Amino acid sequence: MMKIRLVLSFFLLSSTAFPQTDISYFLPENTQYSTSIPTPKDVLGFELGDWHVSHDQVIQYMKALAQASDRVIIQEIGRTYEKRPQINVIISSPENLKNLEKIKAERKKLRLANLSINTENMPAVVFAGYGVHGNEASTTNSSLLTAYHYAAAQEVKTDLEQLVIIIDPSLNPDGYSRFASWINAHKSYHFLEDPEQKGLNEPWPSARTNHYWQDLNKDWLPLEHVESRNRVAVFQDWLPNVQLDFHEISTNITYSLNQNIPFVYHPQIPEKAHDLKKKIREYNTSLQDSIGLQGHSQDYLDNFYYGKGSTYADIQGSVGVFLEQAFSRGQPQERVFGSSSFENNIRNHFATSLSSIKATVEMRKELNSYLKEFYADSKKEADEDTNKAYIFGSSSDGYSASALATMITQHGINVFALNEDIIVNSVPFEKDKSFIVPLTQPQYRLIKGIFEENISYQDSIFQDITAWTMPMAYNIKSMALSSRILNLASVELIDKDHPQAKGELIGDAEAHTFAFEWSEYLAPKATYELMQKNYLVSINHQEWQGTKDKRFERGSIIISKGLSNATSASMYEDLQELAEKYGINIYAISSDTPEEDNSSTPKIDVLQAPKVALLVDEGIEGQEAGEVWHLLDQKLGIPLTLFSIQRLGSADLTRYNTIIMPSGNYEGMRKSALDALKNWISNGGLLIGRGEALTWLNHHGLATYSFKEIPPIESSDTTSYADYSAAAGARITSGAIFHAELDLTHPLAYGFESAELYTFRDNNMFLSPSTNPFANPVKYTDSSLASGYVHPTNLDLINESAIVQVNTLGEGRIIGFVDNPNFRGFWRGTSKLFINALFFGQTIELGTGR
Repeated sequence: MMKIRLVLSFFLLSSTAFPQTDISYFLPENTQYSTSIPTPKDVLGFELGDWHVSHDQVIQYMKALAQASDRVIIQEIGRTYEKRPQINVIISSPENLKNLEKIKAERKKLRLANLSINTENMPAVVFAGYGVHGNEASTTNSSLLTAYHYAAAQEVKTDLEQLVIIIDPSLNPDGYSRFASWINAHKSYHFLEDPEQKGLNEPWPSARTNHYWQDLNKDWLPLEHVESRNRVAVFQDWLPNVQLDFHEISTNITYSLNQNIPFVYHPQIPEKAHDLKKKIREYNTSLQDSIGLQGHSQDYLDNFYYGKGSTYADIQGSVGVFLEQAFSRGQPQERVFGSSSFENNIRNHFATSLSSIKATVEMRKELNSYLKEFYADSKKEADEDTNKAYIFGSSSDGYSASALATMITQHGINVFALNEDIIVNSVPFEKDKSFIVPLTQPQYRLIKGIFEENISYQDSIFQDITAWTMPMAYNIKSMALSSRILNLASVELIDKDHPQAKGELIGDAEAHTFAFEWSEYLAPKATYELMQKNYLVSINHQEWQGTKDKRFERGSIIISKGLSNATSASMYEDLQELAEKYGINIYAISSDTPEEDNSSTPKIDVLQAPKVALLVDEGIEGQEAGEVWHLLDQKLGIPLTLFSIQRLGSADLTRYNTIIMPSGNYEGMRKSALDALKNWISNGGLLIGRGEALTWLNHHGLATYSFKEIPPIESSDTTSYADYSAAAGARITSGAIFHAELDLTHPLAYGFESAELYTFRDNNMFLSPSTNPFANPVKYTDSSLASGYVHPTNLDLINESAIVQVNTLGEGRIIGFVDNPNFRGFWRGTSKLFINALFFGQTIELGTGR
């Protein structure tokens, strides 16, 4: 006979109590648990809350549950950058677990509006995602209790017959592991509630982020990171009814059940989604009242940007539930609401896990009906839309077009590749480099969000970005179509593993010199590989006729044997491999090209391989530094040194030809560091600075950057003190897209097909153009707003201001970016400017700098 563990305590304790922790403190009263199912302490050797559970211990415990319980299975969904496993813990009745594939197949039919699906007996699915921010540790620790409860509690048997629970115990394993190790290493057995405790003060850049210091909660849509791609694949496979999104935030808050402000929902999210959130929140509020936990609404949060965990669910017929509480950091802390403890925080998130899952079970029929209704309504909207498809592509950068197509398919959207060249509204779209996305498909609303532009908003205060039009981000042309064109052109449905188009090597295999254009996004990666093999790599600053049939644009790359010791055969083989791998066409240069075909004398510079030091550590914006690290390490294959600013002034800077200064506060830098940096630049170094780094460079005389003054908020008869927060909040540029203009003859603009560029801005720094007209290669246009919200006062300051400005110091160059060119890793159009600065910055003529 099965033995039963009866728990009679809990949930009536004060939220500020500090119990002698055992599992009864966490568990609901009058609940019977099977003693054959191990508790966390049975496996780990300590009670939850005593120590931070490490990621490997999370895996260990979940595997023990799966081995002991016929309600639990474990699936590994992928690996992080640091090679930690990402797992899903799937909990349901034994019968449901035997039929998971059938359940998933039936759920996918809910997206098909023309099918009659009986949802009466269909199980509901809840996805519980814990710890997308690695230092919000009570989330992951509470996931063990959620898994234990549903594996062992006798009272949930009936619920599990109607429910599939998918637990991701750690959405950010690398960040969480960093945090757990830090906290445990600085944890005393006897505590003082002192905010100066070392364990309460994380070192830079904090464990909130993943390996590359990126916020994974903003990556649900762009999918720049492996963790995001793995978890979105799970979402698309299961189509959950409810997605639980657990968080922590600053110490001095209570428990947040975010109500959101209706008009800062994205307009594509139906009103019904708001109503369902309210119903689920009522379950959580009732639970909070029963345990004496003070809750509140975080009205500063919005459900606008699709790329956050809860909003990503909302735009696909699921209901995203945001759950947030104060940090605990693993030991008692002083708070304005009274002391808090790690045990309390674990219990709070466990409690709201149970109440949210209870809501999902009891609302099962309504949630399944809503999911079907969502896609039926989407089809109606698609049928009524005068646009029927989007087409996008690039004649010069097939890789970026292919990368965007691949990203879109990962969201369960059908994308078709063109198999022939076509012209639409006088715009050419080339085969293998162009794609069509029909709007008449289930993910209509998500597609609209990916492609549409908007400059009209009901509100002026946003927590996150207000525009993310993806073709603009990728710097590729796109347009809406009134016809799908699928009947007018040869197309082919692609999948999420769609390969990029291969390039080819064209011309004489015995040639001594070869060349390729800089337009393809991966041309820099190919260039760096050639440099590493000791080929001589040069850049031509003029247009030129390389062969009888091929004319090259400015910025083309010329390759010869140099010091490589390559034979003609091995050189041809190397170049052929690079052409195919990176999608670039490489041309053999004929020695008999008539001179009269050349429009000008070639102006050639030999390029140096970038030797990069990226400044990091306290004061620097970690996510921005991480974006540079990820770009070079993952996308371009270029090694770099993560260089502590504390080492400036003592380290040998001659090892580097490029130093990158992300935005941040550099005022603590010692004079010896300033002198070393100034000397290094004067001797020919290339410095690339961004944002607040420009202010520091200007203040210390290394460069000259002039910023426009921001006028104060205007007063009026109707302005009262209560209006201040809204008025000030409206001035914040949360994130919008703008029109920029390039000087295509400038090295920073090499490889761009058009002088028009879309740039992204999320700051209020307004850089005045230099009086030297050659120092402003990228500027905003006079009517710059392309998509998103910006305050009219700010827009006036942005128009015709500078985006990139070049300074010189001695023999060196300083390239300043006012906006972040590598924003969240997906703003590839402007990241090309940054890459150009890296490769070509040292070739900029000194007289053209400010």
